[in-house]
Amino acid sequence: MKPEFTPLRNAISRFIKLDDAEWELLEPGLEIKHYKKGANFATEGKRANEVGLLLEGNMRHYYTRDGEEKTTYFYFEGHFVSAYISCITHAPSLMTIEALTDCTIIEFSYSLLAGLFERSHIWAQFGRLIAEYLAIGLEERMAGLLMQSPEERYLELITGNKQKIIERIPQHYIASYLGITPVSLSRMRARLMKK
Repeated sequence: MKPEFTPLRNAISRFIKLDDAEWELLEPGLEIKHYKKGANFATEGKRANEVGLLLEGNMRHYYTRDGEEKTTYFYFEGHFVSAYISCITHAPSLMTIEALTDCTIIEFSYSLLAGLFERSHIWAQFGRLIAEYLAIGLEERMAGLLMQSPEERYLELITGNKQKIIERIPQHYIASYLGITPVSLSRMRARLMKK
C-alpha cells in the first residue's frame, strides 16, 4: 500500500475492516488532488462522480436559491467529501462543494466504488454503512433547522463537537449555516456575551 493513501484506508476502517486483497481493489483508482481556495469539488448543475477524503483544508457545501447561497455543511480533515446524491442518481448536482482554503483530497470515482459494491460483500457493507451515516447526518441537520432556533443552533456549535466551525469558518458562512444574516449573528453573539 502506498503510504500517502493510509489516511483513506484508516477512514474506511472506521466502517469496515479491509484485508489487503479488498483494499487492492480500490487502490489503483486513487489519486491525490489539490484544490485552490475558491475551486469547486462539485458544482451545482453538473453531474458528480467523485468521492474523496479531505486530507488538508476545509470546504463548504451550499445550495443557491434566487442568487443567494445557503450553506448547509462544512468539511474538515478526515471527512469524506462527495455530492453523493448526484453520484447515485446520475442527475446534475443540486449543490456546490467549494474549497474555503487550499485543499488536498484523496479522490476516486463513485463508478469504481459502485463496481466494488457489486464485486465484494465487504465493500457492499461499506456502501450500506456510508448511506446510513449520511442519512443520520441529514436527519440531524434537518431536525436542527426545523426544531431549533438560530440561537439554539449557535449554542450547539460553540458547546458541541462542531467547534472547528467556530474556529475556522468565516462568520458570514456561519450565519448562512445558521439560516440568519451576518448582522443577526453579530447581534446574537453580543447578546450571548452579556449573559
